Amino acid sequence: MAVPKRRHSNSRTNKRRSHDAKRPRQLTYCPKCSTALPTHVVCPNCGEYMGRKVVETEE
Repeated sequence: MAVPKRRHSNSRTNKRRSHDAKRPRQLTYCPKCSTALPTHVVCPNCGEYMGRKVVETEE
């Protein structure tokens, strides 16, 4: 098994981990009711997804 000969510096480790930070969820707006919701999710307000009625909702 390959084992590193020397220890990586803290700077090098932190450079590698620079892209691992958490990011906020990307939000889109429902074209029918303008509710903000995450991408690729059925709208909880009107029940539509990609222009089709997917879930029956009480209105």
